[in-house]
Amino acid sequence: MDTRHLEAFRAVYENGSMSAAAAVLNKSQPAISNLIARLEDEIGLKLFHRAHGRLEPTPEAATFFATITRTLDAMERTLAVSRNLKGLSSATLLIASPPGLATYVLPPIIAEVLRDHRGATARFITRSSYAVRDLGAIGAFDVGFAELPIDIHVASLELFEVRCMCVMRPDHPLANEAKVGPRQLESSPFVTLFPEHITHIAAAEAFFDANVHWNVIAEVEFFGTACALVQQLGAVTLVDPATARFFAGTGLKAVPFEPMVPYRFGMFRPSIRPPSRIAVDFMERFRRFMAPDRTPFR
Repeated sequence: MDTRHLEAFRAVYENGSMSAAAAVLNKSQPAISNLIARLEDEIGLKLFHRAHGRLEPTPEAATFFATITRTLDAMERTLAVSRNLKGLSSATLLIASPPGLATYVLPPIIAEVLRDHRGATARFITRSSYAVRDLGAIGAFDVGFAELPIDIHVASLELFEVRCMCVMRPDHPLANEAKVGPRQLESSPFVTLFPEHITHIAAAEAFFDANVHWNVIAEVEFFGTACALVQQLGAVTLVDPATARFFAGTGLKAVPFEPMVPYRFGMFRPSIRPPSRIAVDFMERFRRFMAPDRTPFR
């Protein structure tokens, strides 16, 4: 499959018309139309239909877009790395992680490293765990973080597990409980991550085992989005403790959930990228941060 077809599809999907996509890609409108037609022929699917004077993506196009975005991101990172290999050195720290860790956990550790390594620079990539794993396969960073499973060949892999917390507004009837579980939350509006996520699976099992109704009203990709919806809707959610701690600062309450729902992730080094001194230092600082006797993450 020609990457030009994928780039044209992404541009049309994101901009809503052939002409807008042509302007973004610096191509003619007929050229874009031809690329989309060839792509539709190749995959055997109709990707757009015209409605109300504009192009509308089909349901199949939405699924296809999610898949090819990861592919194109990985390819773009490969090109960027190849262009900048000459400039990379032991004084450059490249980190990739999902949004939760990137927002609530890693910045102070990276700041520590930069303060202690004068003249060093950091590049911090924030992507979904799927995308981080894809980028790790091509060695696009020094240290990566991703939710399990991490099913690519890596030079090193360290696993971490933390206990998820039930987050709710302070006016929720259960906000002052010592702990909550499926029976107390029966039929309560619940925001969860997507069904394939480890926390969704564990929560579903807990409600099933308790033989009570799990009233899922929304499914989202990231913990932060779940907490933002809880603020708006008065629902509840299960998130990792770092996200729970951050949103406690905005007024939400975090209550332990029983049975335990674990959030598991890994820190890894790509196998095709030799470790730099600054990356090794960063990893050691993260290990100390995660030590049970001192970390605020747990």
